[in-house]
This record gives sequence, C-alpha cells and structure tokens, in this order.
Amino acid sequence: MARNVYVTRVIPQPGIDLLRDNASVEVNESDQPLTADQLREKASLQDALVTLLTDRIDRAVLEAGRGTLKIVANVAVGYDNIDVPAATECGVMVTNTPGVLTETTADFAWALLMATARRIPEGDRFLRAGRYHGWGIMMLLGQDVYERTLGIVGFGRIGQAVAWRAAGFRMHILYYDPVIQADDFAASVGARRVDLDTLLRESDFVSVHTPLTEETHHLIGAEQLSAMKRDAVLVNTSRGPVVDEAALAAALKSGTIAAAGLDVYENEPAVDPGLLECENAVLTPHIASASVATRTRMATMAAENVIAALDGARPPTLLNPETYRG
Repeated sequence: MARNVYVTRVIPQPGIDLLRDNASVEVNESDQPLTADQLREKASLQDALVTLLTDRIDRAVLEAGRGTLKIVANVAVGYDNIDVPAATECGVMVTNTPGVLTETTADFAWALLMATARRIPEGDRFLRAGRYHGWGIMMLLGQDVYERTLGIVGFGRIGQAVAWRAAGFRMHILYYDPVIQADDFAASVGARRVDLDTLLRESDFVSVHTPLTEETHHLIGAEQLSAMKRDAVLVNTSRGPVVDEAALAAALKSGTIAAAGLDVYENEPAVDPGLLECENAVLTPHIASASVATRTRMATMAAENVIAALDGARPPTLLNPETYRG
C-alpha cells in the first residue's frame, strides 16, 4: 500500500531524503504557505503532513483528513498552530521537535540581548551611513551586561539554557514560571524564583521563553512594561503574541523602557509599524533556531516521527498519546 506524505514547505534536504526512503513524498516547492483550502485538500489525500508554524492546522483541516490522515509532524517545538484537541478527536497523531533547538535558540536570545544592550545594529547603520567621523566618548552609549540582573519569563529548556549562559556573565538571575520550579538547576546557577511583578521591577534585562497559551497571550502588556526599569531591555524569542506589540512600541517611543530585541511578532510576517520606527528595537525575522545543524535535525526528527507513525510504531515526540493504538 502506498504511503503518501506531503511536506507543506521546503525543509532541509536530509529530512526529505529520509521521508523518500520510506514513502511517496510531495513537497510544496514554492516556499509559500498553503491556503486553508489547499491544506484541507492535502489532508484528505495524505497519510502524513509535515508542517511548519505558518500552517494553520485547524479543525476543518483535521476533519478533512479523518480516516486518511495519520499524523501531523510539526517542524517546530511549538505547536500553537495545530488544534491538538481536534486532532485527538479525529484520531490524528501530532508531533513536534523539542530539545534539538534549545541551545541554538538560547544562543540567539543572547545574541539579541547583547546586540540590543550595546546598540550594535544602530552602530552598524551609523557607520554605513557615513556618520562615523572618529571616536567620541558619548557616542552610542549602551548598557552593561556583566553582573546585572536578568529576569527569565518561562523556565523550561530554553529558559534554563539562557540562565546557564547568564551565569558566565555573573548575572543575578530571577525567573518566573507558574508551573516549572527546577529548584536543583536554579540553585546551580544561583537563580531565584519570583513572581512576575518582582521580576519586572528588579530586572535590567527580561528574556521571554514561555509557550503561547490563553494565559500567556499579552502576558507582557502596557502595565507590565510600565513596571520595568526605564533603562531595561526586553528580549522575546518565544511567541509574538506573548508581548503586546503596540504597547511595546509605545513604551519604546516614550522611554518607558530603553530597548527591545524581538525575533517573533503578533501577526507574522507583519510587524507593528510603530516598532519599525523605533531605533531602539532590534528586529529579526524569526530566525532563533536558524542554524544549519539545528534546522536539519528538526527536519529529520519530523521525518522520524512520520516514519514511526506509518510503520505502526509510536512516534518519539507524540503530543497526544491517546491517538496511538500500538
């Protein structure tokens, strides 16, 4: 019996090769997201979908695949683009790619933090515009990082990896997470668990690493931004809607906080026009996990999940175990 897999966007070739060794594979070569109608059509014809965060796998898509679609393998650690309860009702397995992108994303969060604190993109633009006419003691003054206070919102794998790096800068580390305590790890890096208000009030840098849920939507809004220090820096590499983008733009323009580094946005690929006007915002296009090694491993992990499902085995990173009938 043919085993049909549809890959909704171009992914690193090793993932596609692994799939093609085990199934009949079609790839959307255009690198443009499929429409809702196209997704429903593919779901009705395929045994497996390999998806990205740009693919909205809602109930209608999953209902279209009922009886045919066995698995949706998301090439991401997050899966807020997939209606997992609906998938479970439809008997469709859902998987993600956790763990593999932890260190790469933590590296990038630190790259944003350093670039924002020391105004590196501003300096680059300043020099390229021909405005650098010699060293000046007041030119592009930024914020020190060493021995300052870092507040980490969300203390899962990535949040802890960011904390580990902060220990090397001898930073004072605070963390807020209503679920994860991680007492032993926190003790190893000198991190202290606090409530969100305390973290915002005391931190010089705030780095966001929480998943997007109903509870975390706009977790950082105008009220939270106003509680931060005026020289504080906000970094977000989690999900765009965790931060109220319009409120952040207003806070940056008014001097409520000093700067922000963002890799994710509320309505990607659109960015709030107010943010684009802020010289004190470092903005990158959702590339925190974009290293060759990490993106390749994400693709092969998704392929491994698909192959397991098609073979009747339990996928390694199954999110809804109720759907597995092994």
